[in-house]
Amino acid sequence: MTVHGLGIETERATGKAGSSLIDSAERAMLLLNGIIVALASIALLLAGLVLSYGVAARYFFNAATYWQDEAAVFLLVGSTFMSAAYVQSKRGHIGIEAIVGLLPARVNQIRSIAVDVIGFLFCTFFAWKSWTLFHEAWVDGQVSPSTWAPPQWIPYSVMALGMSLMSIQLLLQVVIALDGRRSQ
Repeated sequence: MTVHGLGIETERATGKAGSSLIDSAERAMLLLNGIIVALASIALLLAGLVLSYGVAARYFFNAATYWQDEAAVFLLVGSTFMSAAYVQSKRGHIGIEAIVGLLPARVNQIRSIAVDVIGFLFCTFFAWKSWTLFHEAWVDGQVSPSTWAPPQWIPYSVMALGMSLMSIQLLLQVVIALDGRRSQ
């Protein structure tokens, strides 16, 4: 594993000893993230097909497609939130690395852990708020104000689950980094 693409390797990446619980958690997240990315890719394709259908139906048949925009948004929200943990596992989220080259490797490792801890705290708060939105939408039977009126618990549940997985991924990265530092 590298820290923000810097090539700073931990002992886990070089095949040296690590905690079996951490290794199991890392493998489980890898497997889960792989499945989610495949499903998110399908959701993106479906969103494109739904939007294309809507354009064609309106243009060629002058037919109203009141559901297609919202369905596409649900698919896009789902694929975005659900794939966030995978992107984080690859360190693919946008990061400002203007000072990375100026800092010593040890300081970069500490900076990386601090960023992951702050990200974990933010994502955990976001997940908690999303779960409360999901619960309210579920209990109150909230629906979208559109003509189609799908239940609002659907996008809220995907947001909550996606941010929960992102929090787990960040926590796992912090634990791995700290485990690697202890082993050194």
